[in-house]
Amino acid sequence: MQNQPALKIEFVAIMALLMSLVALSIDGILPALAVIGNDLGVTDTKDHQLLITMIFLGLGFGQLIFGPLSDSYGRKPIIYVGFLVFAVASIICVNTNSYEVLIAGRILQGIGLASPRTLSIAMIRDSYEGDYMAKVMSFIVMIFILIPIVAPTLGQFLMLTYNWQAIFNVQLGLGMLVIFWFWKRQPETLALSNRIPFRTSTLVSGFKEFFKHKQAVAFTLISGFITGSFMVYLSTSQYIFEVQYDLGEDFPLIFASLAVGVGFATYMNGVFVVRIGMKRIALISLAGYTLSSLIYVLMFFNQINPTLWVLLIFFALQFTAVGFLFGNLRALAMQPIGHIAGVGAAVNGFISTVMGVLIASIIGAYVSATVWPLFLGFTGCGFASMVIFLLNKPLERTI
Repeated sequence: MQNQPALKIEFVAIMALLMSLVALSIDGILPALAVIGNDLGVTDTKDHQLLITMIFLGLGFGQLIFGPLSDSYGRKPIIYVGFLVFAVASIICVNTNSYEVLIAGRILQGIGLASPRTLSIAMIRDSYEGDYMAKVMSFIVMIFILIPIVAPTLGQFLMLTYNWQAIFNVQLGLGMLVIFWFWKRQPETLALSNRIPFRTSTLVSGFKEFFKHKQAVAFTLISGFITGSFMVYLSTSQYIFEVQYDLGEDFPLIFASLAVGVGFATYMNGVFVVRIGMKRIALISLAGYTLSSLIYVLMFFNQINPTLWVLLIFFALQFTAVGFLFGNLRALAMQPIGHIAGVGAAVNGFISTVMGVLIASIIGAYVSATVWPLFLGFTGCGFASMVIFLLNKPLERTI
């Protein structure tokens, strides 16, 4: 087992905040989806989901740009470039009266945010490995998950006090504070000796190298299924609680309460992952995720929605499992490809994100009268993930 560098609290905080810029940009506008749609003349309420899914589409493609560039020019300069793209996109979103232009702005936001999101993971892999990396990722995700707890409430406050454009302005301002802290305090993690000269063939060779590693591919696919099932919840949660349950004013509180469960699970993962191993924790969590969703599907087949508390219990079970999965799956995928961490993180993020967008778009189209199609999608994603996981034996430790 290799000696790992000491866990630095400031490093964890900075990486978590870089990753949280994505959550802030997604969760902050959830309470405003209907208002934005009404202001910009959207007639089909299902089109509101595009404001969520399209930023993920931008994230997927942006990672292919910034990951390889960071392997050549360093992590920090490319994060600055990505944030500049995000800033321009945010200005577009604030100043448009067209829903189509707003969607384009959201895609561009996603492209820009792909840089801090992907390269923060590459910086973590530059600094840590194995189960210890999963431990670090868990603590980072624990801080990161605080954003979904507060972002919807902040978004609702800004919308009611000012207007929905204020949400984008505040997101940009908070992002600038994070980037300033990053610039002042975080050293570059990619040594000059480890940089790869940038060529057009860099991405192609990185793709080829990535697919040589069975573990990286397997856990990237699993990440895609879990990301997709979680993404469809993000894109439909406002519709479910405001339309199906008529709880529009309580939506931020409900959303935050479920996010707390994810945060608690990621904390517990950080406590136990080095002792138990990330593969075993991931397998147990996948089994729980799949079983709980299957129980819902069988219990409420061809029925109306259950009472709110029953639904929240099942959601809590799902998202507790997700809290144990996110950090571990990403760490497992990145473990064998540390020598191409930038390209590897880009390919991993691209595949899992594009999978997520496709899964969310397909399942989300059926979430109309009840929540049942959502849990059917959870079940399908869970079973597919279990099959891939079990084909990728053995459960060896990775530190």
